[in-house]
Amino acid sequence: MPVSFAARLLAALRRHWAHYLAEAAGIAFFMTCAALLTTGLEHPASPLHQALGKQQQLRHWLMGVGMGLVVVLLVYSPWGKRSGAHINPAVTLGFWQLGKLRTPDAIWYVLFQVAGALGAGQLLKVTLGPFYAHPSVNFTVTEPGPQGELVAFAAEFIISFILMVVLLAALHSATWKKRAGWLIGALLALYIVFETPYSGMSLNPARTLGSAVAAGSYRGLWLYWVAPPLAMWLATVLFRRLYHGEDLECAILAGCTPGPSSPHTPGEEPPVYPEEK
Repeated sequence: MPVSFAARLLAALRRHWAHYLAEAAGIAFFMTCAALLTTGLEHPASPLHQALGKQQQLRHWLMGVGMGLVVVLLVYSPWGKRSGAHINPAVTLGFWQLGKLRTPDAIWYVLFQVAGALGAGQLLKVTLGPFYAHPSVNFTVTEPGPQGELVAFAAEFIISFILMVVLLAALHSATWKKRAGWLIGALLALYIVFETPYSGMSLNPARTLGSAVAAGSYRGLWLYWVAPPLAMWLATVLFRRLYHGEDLECAILAGCTPGPSSPHTPGEEPPVYPEEK
């Protein structure tokens, strides 16, 4: 007798709840670091902001490097290696398209990513209070720049497409797979410095939603839920068609090797294998 999809969802939750919690914790940690760094660098009352004075470009570089290192930390942390450190529905969609994430697991990943982002936004709103709400920080919302939503959409699409192509190329390379997290961190740093004026530099619909709900501001929210997932899905489809070398081993950004050398204990394998027929 076929097992219902609801039963498969519950079975996945019982087996892989720790992976899902790791995704929620990862995106919450990312948002917390972004809020603290933005507050320290941009809030007028911050000693760091006052010390840097009018050196806006330097502040942007410090923000970019700081958040790039946060991504590296997440990717290579124990919880990042457990869940794969997607912390982004668009990345999860890409690995699902590759057949490296079961459908029930992908659904739970996205739900926990959204829950982690929403929870982090509300917690930051309570703990940081007026600092988080100050116009210079503005709940770290990502909104279209003065060029409008069409330019913001195009910018989000381009940076998301490039990120996924770089990630897949690295993970398919024996030389670069263990350095994929560093490549993504470097890209994120560059995006923050150079792309932020166009779209606010999201890449991540869940993170944008968490900040938007905290701020009560939803301008252009739709484009962040369309452009990054669409771009990463398309990059995955094209990469799969054009790449004819070694298959991707897993849906873990830190890279892995299946079997005995997996970073997971037997019976606690990450959800990285195709849907069972």
